[in-house]
Amino acid sequence: MGKKQLRLLVVGLTILNLITLGFLLFQAAVLEGDEESVAEIGKETISRQEWLTELEERYGEETLRDLVDQKVVEQMARQYKITVSDKAVEREMKIYKAMYSSADTGLKSEERWKQQIKYSLLLEELLTKDVAVSEEAMEAFYKQNKRLFDTPASYHLSQIVVETKKDADSAVKELEGGSSFAALAMERSIDEFSANQGGDIGFINAEDELVATQVVDAAKTLEPKEWTGPIKLENGYAIVYLHEKLEGKKYTFNEVKSQIRRQIALEQMDVPVSARAFWKHAEVSWFYGSGEEK
Repeated sequence: MGKKQLRLLVVGLTILNLITLGFLLFQAAVLEGDEESVAEIGKETISRQEWLTELEERYGEETLRDLVDQKVVEQMARQYKITVSDKAVEREMKIYKAMYSSADTGLKSEERWKQQIKYSLLLEELLTKDVAVSEEAMEAFYKQNKRLFDTPASYHLSQIVVETKKDADSAVKELEGGSSFAALAMERSIDEFSANQGGDIGFINAEDELVATQVVDAAKTLEPKEWTGPIKLENGYAIVYLHEKLEGKKYTFNEVKSQIRRQIALEQMDVPVSARAFWKHAEVSWFYGSGEEK
């Protein structure tokens, strides 16, 4: 299993946990009134209970399984006295931001990101707790893959793309007058993908081939919560807003040693990165739907 695959695991976990959170909120809402209407179509209505029943049929089993996995990992980590430091989570968070667009995850809260990263790290530590990896093997891996542990300077941006300089100047004036950048992007930007996200294009860096060089250069001059003037592009003009700036970082062997150990161990084991391996140990008993144990 390569580094990219491990990173993709985190993405999968974050997205799956969104479904979990949503389902729990829906479930809690039932307690406030099953017959509350959530939609009206002419004279007909859709009740909250109808809505929740449909959600449970589509996502219920998957959501419950994810909740069980999280509880199993927490319990097993306590049992084996396995912990993950805040520093390790912050490091993974920074690498994750530099590698993946925040717009791709659907998660706007960094706290939610950190929870999922911590879960992933605890799971990897649990799976590899009995695997021995030599210092020589880890050092060799680091030397051969040093670039994997270098993160470039990255910028979390939003953009408004318009056709003409006149349109760009008009948008800048509205921003200076207090208009919301996200609202203007949704209203005016001709870049449909980012417009639907309020202009958010996630984290970008100089190595990103999908972003114009002039946009990256402009981002370097900004401080958080600042925007640029019109930037000439091939297909129009862009106004760019900086949310967050990450300084580039070259991680030393000691800083990423535990990460390398887990990666090598997982490759040696060649097993799915899943909490299911601990269900029996955690004495999981679950019932779903008709009550038949699965």
